[in-house]
Formats: sequence, C-alpha cells, structure tokens
Amino acid sequence: MTDSIHEVAFAALMLASPEQKCAAVAHLHQCWEEGAYRVHPAENDAEPIENPGRPPRPELVPPQALQPRRVTSAEGHAALIHAIAHIEFNAINLALDCVHRFRAFPHAFHSGWIKVAADEALHFGMLRTRLHSLGFDYGDFPAHNGLWDMACRTAHDPLARMALVPRVLEARGLDATPAIIAKLRGIGDRESIAVLERILADEVSHVALGDHWFKLICSERKLDPEATYIALIDLFAVARPHPPINEAARRAAGFSADELAWMSSRR
Repeated sequence: MTDSIHEVAFAALMLASPEQKCAAVAHLHQCWEEGAYRVHPAENDAEPIENPGRPPRPELVPPQALQPRRVTSAEGHAALIHAIAHIEFNAINLALDCVHRFRAFPHAFHSGWIKVAADEALHFGMLRTRLHSLGFDYGDFPAHNGLWDMACRTAHDPLARMALVPRVLEARGLDATPAIIAKLRGIGDRESIAVLERILADEVSHVALGDHWFKLICSERKLDPEATYIALIDLFAVARPHPPINEAARRAAGFSADELAWMSSRR
C-alpha cells in the first residue's frame, strides 16, 4: 500500500463511478488529515490526462450545442441543477489532478487541494440528491467539457493552471451563482438555494486558494500578477471576465481593486 498522496490522488482521479470517486475522496481526505499519506517531492508531471475517470453519461457535446431551457419547466429546472452538478464533478477531478500533477509544490499546496476535492465531492452529492428529488440523475442531460479541456491545456504549467482554472473558469461561478439563486427563488426552490449558498461560500475559498498560489508563483518568477493574468487570458484565448461581476465575492477571493475595475468596465 502506497503512502504517496500523488498516487492515491491519481487512483481517485481515474475512478469512473461518481459514487466510488466521492467515497475515495472522502477516504483520501480523512487519511491525509490523519497523516497516513505524504508528499513525495519530484518534478511536476507535464503530461495531460485526456480522459480522467468519469461515467459514460452525460454525453459531452460542444458548449454551443447545449440548448437553453426555461427553469419554469420540470426539465429546465433539472437541467440547471444538472449543469452545476457537472461543474462540481469536474472540479473534483481538477483538484485531484493538482495533487497528482504538481509534485514540486510543498505540503500546504497539496493540503489545500485535497480539502477542495473533499468540498467538491460534498457539493456534487448534494446536487445529485436534488436531482433525484426532481426525478432525474446525473447523466440525464448532455454537458460540455470546457473545464477539463483547460486542465489539459495547462497541465504543463502551474502558473497557467492557477490563473485560468480557479481565477477565470471557477471564478465565473462566483458571478453566476447570485443570478441562478434568483431564478430558483422565482420558482420557490428553497432546497436548491440552500445548496447553492453553501457552494458559493466554499467556492470563494477555492478561488482564493488558486489566487494565493498564482501570486506566489508570480513572485517566484518575478512577474507582475495583474499583467500576467491578462497576458495568460489572451495567450490561451479565454473569454475575459465581464459584468455582471460579484465584486464582494471576488474581493474576498483575492482579486484586486484594479482587476475588478478592469472586469467591470468590459461589456
């Protein structure tokens, strides 16, 4: 039995069953807290994992192929919860990939992303429970693979990973969640609102974790964080953040006043 947190994280990453993956993450987190696993410092693994563990459904399609649905319909309501559940499932894999991949980083880095993986597994479970209550399950609607595509594109560089996954793609959730909560409030779905409020609070800390390591890597490489952030967004041709911006959540996650002004000015 290995004591390498990297190997254990990789094993959990490659599990296809959502139930098995979430159970493995909970066990990994508990064992890490008890000191059963440790960091084995080594060079970072730059090879992307094209196909992490995931179930055969949902069908993955291009983002533009996803049709908008009205939340006032039963299917539209469930499709909205499903879309968020899919993000959380991918976020489990993203956190595990950080632990597996970036082996040159210290104990605190791995401890942070292990906690994120455990949080994301909990979020996924809560959302899947909501789907069940609506008569659906994870996999019943198509989804896109944008988050994992970016994980593959940034596998070679932790600076790009921290900038473009937590600080761009995951930070979009900070902006989008209040509007989603408003939609759910309009149909009286208090149970899902409670779940999303919990997720929003946790996601601020997750984005803040990425922000911390992004700025630390910038410091080590003698780079200006704000200029580097914009340069990476442009280099990877990622859509720039734009209004509406959840300024309070982004500020709590580490975004500067200048960054928020730059985002708020874009239309």
